[in-house]
Amino acid sequence: MATDVMPVASAEASTSRKQGRGRSVNVFGGLSHVALLIWAVLVIFPIVWTFLASFKTNTELFGDTPLALPHQFHWDAWGRAWAKAHIGLYLVNTIKVVAISTFLTMLFGSMAAYVLARYTFFGNKAIYLLFVSGLSFPVFLALAPLWLTMKNLGLLGTHTGVVLVYVAYSLPFTVFFLTAFFRTLPTSVGEAAMMDGCSHTRTFFQIMMPMAKPGLISITIFNVIGQWNQYLLPIVLLPGDAQDKWLITQGIANISTNAGYEADWAGLFAALSMAIIPVLIVYIIFQRQIQSGLTTGALK
Repeated sequence: MATDVMPVASAEASTSRKQGRGRSVNVFGGLSHVALLIWAVLVIFPIVWTFLASFKTNTELFGDTPLALPHQFHWDAWGRAWAKAHIGLYLVNTIKVVAISTFLTMLFGSMAAYVLARYTFFGNKAIYLLFVSGLSFPVFLALAPLWLTMKNLGLLGTHTGVVLVYVAYSLPFTVFFLTAFFRTLPTSVGEAAMMDGCSHTRTFFQIMMPMAKPGLISITIFNVIGQWNQYLLPIVLLPGDAQDKWLITQGIANISTNAGYEADWAGLFAALSMAIIPVLIVYIIFQRQIQSGLTTGALK
């Protein structure tokens, strides 16, 4: 009889422990959802308010109910920001610079990462650590020598100089991320391609790069966002006498400075909305690829 009671008691104890763990997991899951909801509100609310504020007047913005919806949607501020503040020109400049610099960053970064991840040679680790060390180097420490270098090369006040600097500062993170990603890919596919007569270049571009598509898309989006929002480097490399070459962040900063005198706060929020919308659209379109690229390496 005692032997029959012990298994029953053990089963009941095991069931109660599982139920206790289940309750703790449910509580933790509920708290995490609440935290994510709060975080989403903190991120989304300022963006929505900035967009709505671009349709308001100064009286509405600084009135008793600044969080209320605009009484009437005025597009005048968008027109002033586009034409009078030259945000349209700065937006085109930014798109051109970011597109070229991101393309070059991904091209050179992916090639370097692939070689560092797949080939063994003398100095491999030293080169990889050299790239990684660039992640710990603060940008503001290099502003003065960078300005002198660009001036001596005749690239100060040009988009070419900005592109080269963007590529240089984006390569460390790109190489660090993609090196780890290329190491997760199966080596048998590349070896089979080489045995079939593919060259190293063809194997990389036609075999390995399509396999690394999730990681490439993820790091591309991060580079686009980082370069799009860059302010310190453009303000050093594109001084005031090259105002027709300015980027979007410089244009917004200029509106912010003038807003204290002209009080065109709606125009400032319109310019901010113009800067936010393109990046937001890119992220919404590629959000699944970004999540896939960030989790693929961890799951393999």
